[in-house]
Amino acid sequence: MKKRASKSKALSPGFRVVALGGGTGLSTLLRGLKEHVIRRTDGRATAERPIADLAAIVTVTDDGGSSGRLRRENRILPPGDIRNCMVALSKDEALLGRLFQYRFHAGRGLIGHNFGNLFLAALTHVTGDFTEAIRVSSKVLAIRGRIFPSTLSNVHLVATLENGRTVHGETRITASRAPIKRLKLSSRRVRPLPRAVEAIKEADLILLGPGSLYTSILPNLMIPEIAAAIAKSKAPRVYVANLMTQPGETAGYALADHLRAIQKHVPQRVIDFVVANRQPVSPDVARRYRSQGAEPVAVDPPALQKLGFRVILDNLLEEHGVLRHNTRRLSRLLLERFLRH
Repeated sequence: MKKRASKSKALSPGFRVVALGGGTGLSTLLRGLKEHVIRRTDGRATAERPIADLAAIVTVTDDGGSSGRLRRENRILPPGDIRNCMVALSKDEALLGRLFQYRFHAGRGLIGHNFGNLFLAALTHVTGDFTEAIRVSSKVLAIRGRIFPSTLSNVHLVATLENGRTVHGETRITASRAPIKRLKLSSRRVRPLPRAVEAIKEADLILLGPGSLYTSILPNLMIPEIAAAIAKSKAPRVYVANLMTQPGETAGYALADHLRAIQKHVPQRVIDFVVANRQPVSPDVARRYRSQGAEPVAVDPPALQKLGFRVILDNLLEEHGVLRHNTRRLSRLLLERFLRH
């Protein structure tokens, strides 16, 4: 029986891990976790590779860029975040991954599109099924895991801002640069993908984030059946905190504010543990981000504990022009804390 603690079950059959989110945050997390998935050649779990099944549940509310154009013109779900997850989980990111991420810079109708987005769009029309297009594309990339959209509904985000305005669409919400008071989905009849719910129910570890709070994390949690499945799970439920605040979504937010926003929008308890960075950002990088309206997310462990969360801090920062989580360190931390005897 699964217990909501860091010691779940024996290693022999392997663990089932589910990660929910979108954008670059989810793909960054998956890139590290895939290195700990059991090799298909022997099929045995080891201390270094204890993950038998890695499932990504991806938000599908994007309405900007190439994804937005394909969504409007071809009546398909936005493929961009799913494409990023496929590339992150692919066995060979060097060639096929680069191909799927290739963006056309010329050509009427092609400019701005990613090859992977067009590939998914074409496969969706050929197969008549977006999930089948994901499955076939995943085989082409030989991914180490499974990818599910959280829903097949054509759903958009609607935000009520602190100034009283109502804004429709993910792109407009982020561009508004105004504090968000309340977020909702454009339809009350959003149904989850059954296989996504099943993956949550079977999970030994559930991960939320990192990723944009209002446009990557909350859209999945506002699908009632997904939130209910997480709430009922006995697996450890872990929120991986963002490194920086995000202009247009979380400007001025401390980490506790992120968690309060989740509690405000999701009545059930869906998080037990919070994993956050404690490594300082270098002054030059911090200055550059500050000029763009972003600050390191302030972490106050007592405030988080007062909200009922167990806090895990570590040096999780990687600086290469842009700030990212150190995928190897983060995945190893998650393994050591939650996927051991």
